[in-house]
Amino acid sequence: MPREATFLESMLAGAAAGLAVDTSLFPIDTLKTRMQAPEGFIKAGGMSGIYKGLGAAAAGSMPGAAMFFATYVKGKSVLEANGVTGAKQHMLAASLGECGACLARVPTENVKQNLQTGRYATTSECVSAIVKQSGPSGFYRGYLTTITREIPFAFIQFPIWEELKARWGASQGEKTGAVQGALCGSFSGAIAAAITTPLDVMKTRLMLDSEKVLYKGFTDCGRKLVAEEGAAVLLSGIQPRVMWISIGGFVFFGVYEKVNEMLTSREEE
Repeated sequence: MPREATFLESMLAGAAAGLAVDTSLFPIDTLKTRMQAPEGFIKAGGMSGIYKGLGAAAAGSMPGAAMFFATYVKGKSVLEANGVTGAKQHMLAASLGECGACLARVPTENVKQNLQTGRYATTSECVSAIVKQSGPSGFYRGYLTTITREIPFAFIQFPIWEELKARWGASQGEKTGAVQGALCGSFSGAIAAAITTPLDVMKTRLMLDSEKVLYKGFTDCGRKLVAEEGAAVLLSGIQPRVMWISIGGFVFFGVYEKVNEMLTSREEE
Protein backbone atom coordinates (compact mmCIF):
# COMPACT_ATOMS: atom_id res chain seq x y z
CA MET A 1 0.00 0.00 0.00
CA PRO A 2 1.41 3.47 -0.87
CA ARG A 3 2.80 5.38 2.06
CA GLU A 4 0.53 8.38 1.46
CA ALA A 5 -2.56 6.16 1.49
CA THR A 6 -1.50 4.64 4.81
CA PHE A 7 -1.09 8.13 6.27
CA LEU A 8 -4.55 9.21 5.11
CA GLU A 9 -6.16 5.94 6.17
CA SER A 10 -4.69 6.34 9.62
CA MET A 11 -6.11 9.85 9.91
CA LEU A 12 -9.60 8.70 8.89
CA ALA A 13 -9.54 5.63 11.12
CA GLY A 14 -8.19 7.65 14.05
CA ALA A 15 -10.82 10.35 13.64
CA ALA A 16 -13.62 7.77 13.65
CA ALA A 17 -12.14 6.01 16.69
CA GLY A 18 -11.72 9.25 18.65
CA LEU A 19 -15.27 10.39 18.04
CA ALA A 20 -16.71 6.97 18.91
CA VAL A 21 -14.96 6.62 22.27
CA ASP A 22 -15.26 10.23 23.47
CA THR A 23 -18.99 10.46 22.81
CA SER A 24 -20.01 6.97 23.96
CA LEU A 25 -18.11 7.05 27.26
CA PHE A 26 -18.39 10.74 28.07
CA PRO A 27 -20.42 10.30 31.31
CA ILE A 28 -17.65 8.18 32.86
CA ASP A 29 -15.11 10.85 31.99
CA THR A 30 -17.32 13.47 33.65
CA LEU A 31 -17.50 11.46 36.89
CA LYS A 32 -13.71 11.01 36.86
CA THR A 33 -13.14 14.74 36.38
CA ARG A 34 -15.52 15.63 39.21
CA MET A 35 -13.81 13.20 41.57
CA GLN A 36 -10.52 14.97 40.84
CA ALA A 37 -11.90 18.53 41.13
CA PRO A 38 -10.58 20.62 44.07
CA GLU A 39 -14.09 21.43 45.33
CA GLY A 40 -14.98 17.73 45.59
CA PHE A 41 -17.32 15.43 43.71
CA ILE A 42 -20.67 16.77 45.00
CA LYS A 43 -19.89 20.47 44.62
CA ALA A 44 -18.47 19.84 41.18
CA GLY A 45 -21.86 18.48 40.08
CA GLY A 46 -22.19 14.98 41.49
CA MET A 47 -24.31 12.75 39.28
CA SER A 48 -26.23 15.57 37.57
CA GLY A 49 -25.54 16.98 34.13
CA ILE A 50 -23.06 14.28 33.22
CA TYR A 51 -23.16 15.26 29.53
CA LYS A 52 -21.99 18.84 30.15
CA GLY A 53 -19.06 19.57 27.86
CA LEU A 54 -19.89 16.83 25.34
CA GLY A 55 -19.79 19.30 22.44
CA ALA A 56 -16.30 20.45 23.37
CA ALA A 57 -15.11 16.85 23.71
CA ALA A 58 -16.53 15.90 20.32
CA ALA A 59 -14.93 18.97 18.70
CA GLY A 60 -11.47 17.90 19.84
CA SER A 61 -11.76 14.14 19.57
CA MET A 62 -11.68 13.76 15.80
CA PRO A 63 -8.75 16.07 14.96
CA GLY A 64 -6.84 14.93 18.06
CA ALA A 65 -7.14 11.22 17.30
CA ALA A 66 -6.52 11.80 13.58
CA MET A 67 -3.33 13.72 14.33
CA PHE A 68 -2.20 11.04 16.77
CA PHE A 69 -2.51 8.06 14.46
CA ALA A 70 -1.22 9.93 11.41
CA THR A 71 1.90 10.92 13.39
CA TYR A 72 2.20 7.48 14.99
CA VAL A 73 2.12 5.59 11.70
CA LYS A 74 4.45 8.06 9.96
CA GLY A 75 6.76 8.05 12.99
CA LYS A 76 7.00 4.24 12.99
CA SER A 77 7.90 4.28 9.29
CA VAL A 78 10.63 6.91 9.73
CA LEU A 79 12.05 5.21 12.83
CA GLU A 80 12.12 1.81 11.13
CA ALA A 81 13.94 3.32 8.16
CA ASN A 82 16.56 4.54 10.62
CA GLY A 83 16.99 1.16 12.29
CA VAL A 84 14.74 1.73 15.30
CA THR A 85 12.35 -1.21 15.78
CA GLY A 86 10.44 -3.09 18.47
CA ALA A 87 9.22 -1.53 21.72
CA LYS A 88 11.51 1.48 21.36
CA GLN A 89 10.00 2.24 17.96
CA HIS A 90 6.46 2.07 19.35
CA MET A 91 7.32 4.19 22.39
CA LEU A 92 8.95 6.97 20.40
CA ALA A 93 6.28 7.00 17.67
CA ALA A 94 3.47 7.09 20.24
CA SER A 95 5.18 9.94 22.09
CA LEU A 96 5.43 11.97 18.88
CA GLY A 97 1.78 11.18 18.20
CA GLU A 98 0.71 12.46 21.61
CA CYS A 99 2.61 15.73 21.17
CA GLY A 100 0.76 16.35 17.93
CA ALA A 101 -2.62 15.23 19.21
CA CYS A 102 -2.47 17.50 22.26
CA LEU A 103 -2.29 20.56 20.03
CA ALA A 104 -5.93 19.87 19.15
CA ARG A 105 -6.97 18.08 22.35
CA VAL A 106 -5.83 20.45 25.12
CA PRO A 107 -7.93 23.53 24.17
CA THR A 108 -11.12 21.47 24.05
CA GLU A 109 -10.09 19.62 27.22
CA ASN A 110 -9.85 22.95 29.07
CA VAL A 111 -13.34 23.94 27.96
CA LYS A 112 -14.77 20.48 28.60
CA GLN A 113 -13.46 20.15 32.16
CA ASN A 114 -14.69 23.60 33.17
CA LEU A 115 -18.15 22.67 31.88
CA GLN A 116 -18.06 19.23 33.52
CA THR A 117 -17.42 20.78 36.94
CA GLY A 118 -20.20 23.34 36.57
CA ARG A 119 -18.01 26.44 36.45
CA TYR A 120 -19.81 27.72 33.36
CA ALA A 121 -23.27 27.07 31.97
CA THR A 122 -22.49 27.14 28.25
CA THR A 123 -19.55 26.60 25.93
CA SER A 124 -19.61 30.19 24.70
CA GLU A 125 -19.57 31.49 28.28
CA CYS A 126 -16.61 29.27 29.12
CA VAL A 127 -14.66 30.27 26.00
CA SER A 128 -15.26 33.97 26.69
CA ALA A 129 -14.17 33.60 30.31
CA ILE A 130 -10.93 31.82 29.38
CA VAL A 131 -10.06 34.50 26.83
CA LYS A 132 -10.87 37.27 29.32
CA GLN A 133 -8.85 35.72 32.14
CA SER A 134 -5.81 34.44 30.28
CA GLY A 135 -6.06 35.35 26.61
CA PRO A 136 -5.74 32.73 23.85
CA SER A 137 -2.90 31.04 25.76
CA GLY A 138 -5.46 30.10 28.43
CA PHE A 139 -6.74 27.35 26.16
CA TYR A 140 -3.35 25.68 26.46
CA ARG A 141 -3.27 25.77 30.25
CA GLY A 142 -2.01 22.36 31.28
CA TYR A 143 -0.51 21.53 27.86
CA LEU A 144 2.89 20.54 29.22
CA THR A 145 1.22 18.65 32.07
CA THR A 146 -1.00 16.83 29.61
CA ILE A 147 2.05 15.90 27.54
CA THR A 148 3.79 14.78 30.74
CA ARG A 149 0.82 12.50 31.39
CA GLU A 150 0.27 11.28 27.85
CA ILE A 151 3.85 10.35 26.99
CA PRO A 152 4.23 7.91 29.93
CA PHE A 153 0.77 6.57 29.09
CA ALA A 154 1.81 6.00 25.48
CA PHE A 155 5.13 4.50 26.59
CA ILE A 156 3.17 1.87 28.52
CA GLN A 157 0.12 1.29 26.34
CA PHE A 158 1.42 1.07 22.79
CA PRO A 159 4.31 -1.38 23.22
CA ILE A 160 1.94 -3.66 25.17
CA TRP A 161 -0.77 -3.27 22.50
CA GLU A 162 1.62 -3.99 19.63
CA GLU A 163 3.28 -6.92 21.44
CA LEU A 164 -0.05 -8.53 22.38
CA LYS A 165 -1.26 -8.27 18.79
CA ALA A 166 1.99 -9.70 17.46
CA ARG A 167 1.94 -12.66 19.86
CA TRP A 168 -1.76 -13.35 19.25
CA GLY A 169 -1.26 -13.16 15.50
CA ALA A 170 1.75 -15.49 15.64
CA SER A 171 -0.12 -18.04 17.75
CA GLN A 172 -3.00 -18.25 15.27
CA GLY A 173 -0.91 -17.97 12.12
CA GLU A 174 -2.58 -14.84 10.80
CA LYS A 175 -2.92 -11.14 11.53
CA THR A 176 -5.26 -10.22 14.40
CA GLY A 177 -8.72 -8.94 13.54
CA ALA A 178 -10.53 -5.84 14.78
CA VAL A 179 -12.05 -7.50 17.86
CA GLN A 180 -8.72 -9.03 18.87
CA GLY A 181 -7.00 -5.68 18.43
CA ALA A 182 -9.75 -4.10 20.54
CA LEU A 183 -9.20 -6.60 23.36
CA CYS A 184 -5.46 -5.93 23.31
CA GLY A 185 -6.17 -2.21 23.43
CA SER A 186 -8.52 -2.62 26.37
CA PHE A 187 -5.98 -4.58 28.42
CA SER A 188 -3.03 -2.30 27.65
CA GLY A 189 -5.13 0.80 28.30
CA ALA A 190 -6.26 -0.42 31.72
CA ILE A 191 -2.64 -0.98 32.82
CA ALA A 192 -1.49 2.41 31.53
CA ALA A 193 -4.51 4.19 33.06
CA ALA A 194 -3.87 2.87 36.55
CA ILE A 195 -0.17 3.71 36.53
CA THR A 196 -0.63 7.26 35.19
CA THR A 197 -3.60 8.31 37.38
CA PRO A 198 -1.47 10.65 39.57
CA LEU A 199 -0.39 12.53 36.45
CA ASP A 200 -4.02 12.78 35.36
CA VAL A 201 -5.04 14.24 38.74
CA MET A 202 -2.36 16.94 38.49
CA LYS A 203 -3.36 17.72 34.90
CA THR A 204 -7.00 18.17 35.96
CA ARG A 205 -6.08 20.45 38.87
CA LEU A 206 -3.87 22.64 36.68
CA MET A 207 -6.56 22.98 34.03
CA LEU A 208 -9.19 23.94 36.61
CA ASP A 209 -6.85 26.44 38.30
CA SER A 210 -7.92 29.32 36.05
CA GLU A 211 -8.66 32.11 38.53
CA LYS A 212 -6.73 31.63 41.79
CA VAL A 213 -3.48 30.44 40.21
CA LEU A 214 -2.80 28.06 43.09
CA TYR A 215 -0.04 26.14 41.37
CA LYS A 216 3.17 27.23 39.68
CA GLY A 217 3.51 24.25 37.44
CA PHE A 218 3.46 20.49 37.46
CA THR A 219 5.97 19.86 40.27
CA ASP A 220 4.48 22.54 42.51
CA CYS A 221 1.00 21.12 41.96
CA GLY A 222 2.02 17.61 42.96
CA ARG A 223 3.89 18.82 46.04
CA LYS A 224 1.00 20.96 47.29
CA LEU A 225 -1.60 18.27 46.67
CA VAL A 226 0.31 15.75 48.78
CA ALA A 227 1.05 18.31 51.52
CA GLU A 228 -2.50 19.65 51.76
CA GLU A 229 -4.68 16.64 50.93
CA GLY A 230 -2.47 13.61 51.45
CA ALA A 231 -0.87 11.21 48.98
CA ALA A 232 -4.19 9.40 48.43
CA VAL A 233 -5.49 12.39 46.47
CA LEU A 234 -3.16 11.39 43.62
CA LEU A 235 -5.33 8.32 43.05
CA SER A 236 -8.60 10.28 42.91
CA GLY A 237 -10.84 8.94 40.17
CA ILE A 238 -8.70 5.86 39.50
CA GLN A 239 -11.74 3.54 39.32
CA PRO A 240 -13.70 5.46 36.67
CA ARG A 241 -10.45 6.29 34.86
CA VAL A 242 -9.41 2.64 34.56
CA MET A 243 -12.96 1.60 33.63
CA TRP A 244 -13.30 4.43 31.10
CA ILE A 245 -9.97 3.75 29.40
CA SER A 246 -10.41 -0.03 29.50
CA ILE A 247 -13.82 0.14 27.82
CA GLY A 248 -12.66 3.10 25.76
CA GLY A 249 -9.60 1.17 24.63
CA PHE A 250 -11.84 -1.59 23.31
CA VAL A 251 -14.03 0.91 21.42
CA PHE A 252 -11.13 3.10 20.27
CA PHE A 253 -8.84 0.38 18.94
CA GLY A 254 -11.77 -1.70 17.70
CA VAL A 255 -13.11 1.16 15.57
CA TYR A 256 -9.61 2.09 14.43
CA GLU A 257 -8.78 -1.47 13.36
CA LYS A 258 -12.18 -2.00 11.68
CA VAL A 259 -12.04 1.24 9.69
CA ASN A 260 -8.48 0.40 8.66
CA GLU A 261 -9.65 -3.06 7.56
CA MET A 262 -12.43 -1.51 5.48
CA LEU A 263 -10.13 1.03 3.86
CA THR A 264 -7.46 -1.58 3.15
CA SER A 265 -9.92 -4.04 1.61
CA ARG A 266 -11.24 -1.31 -0.68
CA GLU A 267 -7.68 -0.55 -1.76
CA GLU A 268 -7.02 -4.21 -2.56
CA GLU A 269 -10.21 -4.81 -4.57
